[in-house]
Amino acid sequence: MLEIKNLAVNYGAIAALHGISLSVPDGKIVTLIGANGAGKTTTLKTISGLLKPASGEIVYDGQNIAGLAPHRIVARGVSQSPEGRMIFANLTVHENLQLGAYLEKNRETIRRELGRVFALFPRLKEREKQIAGTLSGGEQQMLAIGRALMSRPRLLLLDEPSLGLAPLLVKTIFEKIVEINRQQNLTILLVEQNANLALDISHFAYVLETGKVVLQGSSAELRQNPKVKSAYLGG
Repeated sequence: MLEIKNLAVNYGAIAALHGISLSVPDGKIVTLIGANGAGKTTTLKTISGLLKPASGEIVYDGQNIAGLAPHRIVARGVSQSPEGRMIFANLTVHENLQLGAYLEKNRETIRRELGRVFALFPRLKEREKQIAGTLSGGEQQMLAIGRALMSRPRLLLLDEPSLGLAPLLVKTIFEKIVEINRQQNLTILLVEQNANLALDISHFAYVLETGKVVLQGSSAELRQNPKVKSAYLGG
């Protein structure tokens, strides 16, 4: 579904990605792991159109989308749940979710997608009229993912969904990610600091270090890799 070829991204004079290549097969969960500053979020932002690549291709569904405006990329079926959640704190849960469907004009379709999000995250249904900024961290993460799902994506980009959450809530969020992938056959590219969890639920994995892919393979293979064990899995 997604193939990145020799992607280079700069922040001014600083190179953030040095010609990385990776692929995300249809219907699979692929994870990017690596330390802070490795280029994981930069990769997602470039796929989403929030950053312009210096060179390289981002081929989604057979077409190069590198450099397209973000709303055009969303319209093609790519949606992102950003790092730090980035919900609209002064709006209600319902309003946040509606904004996720801003490209959709059919009210019946929006109603149906709301129902799917509420079925996935019943807590959001309970909090539907609540101001989003008053939600707990876990509820805000559910809302960020739910908002991303409202555009009916075929490819979902998840950036650090476990960030700042209690362990029990992290477990719940990751169970929901697996449920989204299996029940909706939704392809997912996951960026996650918690390498143990990320390798547990993903099919394939890439390890990024200072803007380069240094290891890749099935998640099961990388879990057994001595370098991955010592650097990311606590021995």
